[in-house]
Amino acid sequence: MNSVKSAFEWLPSAQGMADSNLSAFLRQTGEATLENLSARADEDPAWLMQEVMSFCDFRFYKPYTQMLDTSQGIERASWCVGGTTNIVLNCLDRHRGTSTWEKTFLVWEGEDPGAHRAFTYGEFDAEVCRLAGALQALGIARGDRVGLFMPNLPETFIAFFALLKIGAIVMPLFSGFGPQPLVARLNDGEAKAVLTVDGTWRRGAPGVMKSVLDEALQAVPSVEAVLVLRHLGDAIDCPMVLGRDHDWAEAIASQASDMATAEMDAEAPSVLLYTSGTTGRPKGCVWTHVGFLASMVTRDMHICADFKSSDRFFFMSDMGWMVGAMCACIPSYFGGSLLVAEGTPDYPDSGRFWRLLQDHKVTYVGVAPTLIRSLMRNGDVEVARYNLSMLRVTVSAGEVWTRAPWDWFFEHVCKKTLPFLNIVGGTEVGGCNFVGTLHGPLRPGSFDLRGLGAGVAIVDNIGRPVADGQIGELVLCNPNIGMTKGLWRDEERYLDSYWRTIPGMWVHGDLAMRDEDGLYYILGRSDDTIKISGKRTGPSEIETLLAATGKVSEAAVVGVPDELKGSALICVCVVMPGVKADAELKRELSAAVVQGMGSSYRPKLVLLVSDLPKTRNMKIMRRVVRSVVCGDSPGDLSSLSNPLAVAELQSICSRV
Repeated sequence: MNSVKSAFEWLPSAQGMADSNLSAFLRQTGEATLENLSARADEDPAWLMQEVMSFCDFRFYKPYTQMLDTSQGIERASWCVGGTTNIVLNCLDRHRGTSTWEKTFLVWEGEDPGAHRAFTYGEFDAEVCRLAGALQALGIARGDRVGLFMPNLPETFIAFFALLKIGAIVMPLFSGFGPQPLVARLNDGEAKAVLTVDGTWRRGAPGVMKSVLDEALQAVPSVEAVLVLRHLGDAIDCPMVLGRDHDWAEAIASQASDMATAEMDAEAPSVLLYTSGTTGRPKGCVWTHVGFLASMVTRDMHICADFKSSDRFFFMSDMGWMVGAMCACIPSYFGGSLLVAEGTPDYPDSGRFWRLLQDHKVTYVGVAPTLIRSLMRNGDVEVARYNLSMLRVTVSAGEVWTRAPWDWFFEHVCKKTLPFLNIVGGTEVGGCNFVGTLHGPLRPGSFDLRGLGAGVAIVDNIGRPVADGQIGELVLCNPNIGMTKGLWRDEERYLDSYWRTIPGMWVHGDLAMRDEDGLYYILGRSDDTIKISGKRTGPSEIETLLAATGKVSEAAVVGVPDELKGSALICVCVVMPGVKADAELKRELSAAVVQGMGSSYRPKLVLLVSDLPKTRNMKIMRRVVRSVVCGDSPGDLSSLSNPLAVAELQSICSRV
């Protein structure tokens, strides 16, 4: 038994498996094993989704007549043909008249721990209805695109549901955007209106948002109305444009607290969410009223990753990333509760994130590797100060793990007993390509299950399956109900981006691998691949070695052209607090790479920086790093959360 345990960091318990949603789903489908379920789902994705909707009591106004229609090709698959529904019907209206209506749905804490608000389902729904009425009074109708430019406030989630309730299309926008990325997205979507806030607290100081939007709207002629929430009050100036701008409180004051939800075609657009746009202009991904709920919310997070109605969900993110929609829909669909926190995880003190988990009795928490790398810099003593015994499940998403932060979180937060489930997908698929379950063992960064019904495979550059232990392209061979319905008004770019690289397969752009025990791994973006002396290597393998030294908290490894090797390595590293950033450290880091990978991988350069360029959802942008170290233009930086990191790297490279 000990030898078996040594092969994995975590093994599922018999009781945990028996009590899991996945076991209940297996019993419903009549499949004896997870392997059988996965195989049948790939053979018949329509059957799978019928079972998912039955298991999760998915609500329709009018039933669909056909689950899946691929007569126009799998690139243009249609789901739930003839059916009508609404996200609000499934996430809020379903609880009306039940005991859940009086249960707490949303708890909010501001940057100041004394700032605290809570809403029952009934109270939250009343605010959704009032705002929905105010939006209709402003002329917002079905199909209108409306920007949501707000920080983590209760009203942000109220607005999300209010727009969906009247059939408008939500355009979530990262709360830290400057004017230019707002211009690009609002113009592409031809937004009719924007919901915003005067400002938000950022590390004890008021940060403006309305004035940033005002500057952007000078170049966005389609916006006719702006609804403004006064959150900071007298702490910030908030000029209003006559005829265009409207006060939130005044607009909802006379509206009714009850309102019918719009009956929408199942595949009517519900959310227009833009990807990072770092390889060109932002891509507008179109989610439908049926797609996101039937994939990410029900199939992936409830059935596979075991979210339950008794859970309190917390994933400290921004509405501008798909996690914002996850926070809104996952707990509400199943009658659970949600914690929302304004500000950052380490202010007003370095233990804030752990205190939030403790004080609000979070049972189901989501993290990203970047967050953990940041928090582990404060040491494990900080975590030990707080009681995290309420935690039941932890999940991670957003980027590739390296060993050091995974081990740290698993030891000090999970106590090596809690499941640490990895999930990965993307805005474009509206769900998971790989997912962790309570049925499979764990290794750092692993997944035990391919996305159900999606036909997930790992192939070479012409679509042939690769052997276990070999790195390949992650592809989807089946239509997936959560997939974007094209790219907003750009069909050719949609086909070129995903379907034409390997005909008949959705090429997601991730490198993946399956190990000898059947566990899956994401190894980075395929355009980040480094080829040294003929060997294809993912950057995460080398970044893991750098982090294992204990001297750096983050690293970005990129390849640059080299006449001899094909590519040479450049390692850009963020030094841990208290570590001297000098030539000796560079030599030590270089030696760690050589020791772990061999002399062919000796870095050409090791650069030490204070931060790495990251997107709004905290993904390290190696493409930008590569461009800077090669002396090329870094391109569109509108999606970066920290553009000063690019300027710092450019300055360092100019002196090398």
